Amino acid sequence: MQANIEAVAEPKVSKKHGKRRDWLVALLFLLPSIILLGVFVFYPMARTLYLSTSLTNLAGIPIGSAGFKNYLNLFTSPKFYQSLGATAIFVVGLTASTILIAFGLASLALKPIRSLNFVRTLYSSTMGVSASVGSILWLFWFSPTVGILNRLLMSIHLPSVNWLSSPSWAIVSIIIPSAWMSIGFAFLVILGALQTIPTELYQVADLEGAGRWMRLRKIVLPHIKPTLQFVLIVTLIDAFQTFGQVDMLTAGGPDGHTNFLVFAIYTDAFVTHNAGKASAEAIILTLIIMVVTFLQFSIGKDKK
Repeated sequence: MQANIEAVAEPKVSKKHGKRRDWLVALLFLLPSIILLGVFVFYPMARTLYLSTSLTNLAGIPIGSAGFKNYLNLFTSPKFYQSLGATAIFVVGLTASTILIAFGLASLALKPIRSLNFVRTLYSSTMGVSASVGSILWLFWFSPTVGILNRLLMSIHLPSVNWLSSPSWAIVSIIIPSAWMSIGFAFLVILGALQTIPTELYQVADLEGAGRWMRLRKIVLPHIKPTLQFVLIVTLIDAFQTFGQVDMLTAGGPDGHTNFLVFAIYTDAFVTHNAGKASAEAIILTLIIMVVTFLQFSIGKDKK
């Protein structure tokens, strides 16, 4: 009787031992990723959260607890709300222009024309342009005296524009080069999605006499909806994190009209040396991106 009990219990022990060994093997493979994420993601996040509730000196070292004072100061500051408003306008403008232009270019790239590969390469070439190089290029284009844009306006008898120093045009002057640098990636992704649509659907639509708008609504958009959602989320996140163009073109001016939240974080952290305020702004920016991304996933989810 005792031998039978031991024989039955032995497989259970070995099974538990096997599961424990599998967990150890899995942990061993995940350990490098866990270490990297801990050092470069989780620790900076925890440190930022800690600094956002602390008083800091000019070196960014905590010297006392501030509680939620940094957050309260932000939410009672007109400059902070100006920064939020400018960020919202920029994000919406950049995202909409990037996706619409990329979709239009991708649709054109599907046409059977000569030098098609060259055209596709030309459309996606901006992917290889860095923010600094692109900003310097557009800095010459926006020049009020020798800029190409103002010369074009003057050639058609329109007044020149102070692109970078005018409060009305400053955000537009950041959206244009940012969209130009973002279109390449969106173009390639949308083009790949358009190429997966079966040609038979277009043939059936032609037989039914469907127009371009009907084909767009009933065939194109339903098939590339997941791709558009992906491009939308990536473009939104990139828009919230835009820094190089602002730093090189307007430096947050004029009068804070392009002082986007990410640039305000940089200014408070490395110019005015207020690490507590900058950390609070970084936490708020992170929460905004998380909420926007969650809403995009919730809205884009297919309803059954």
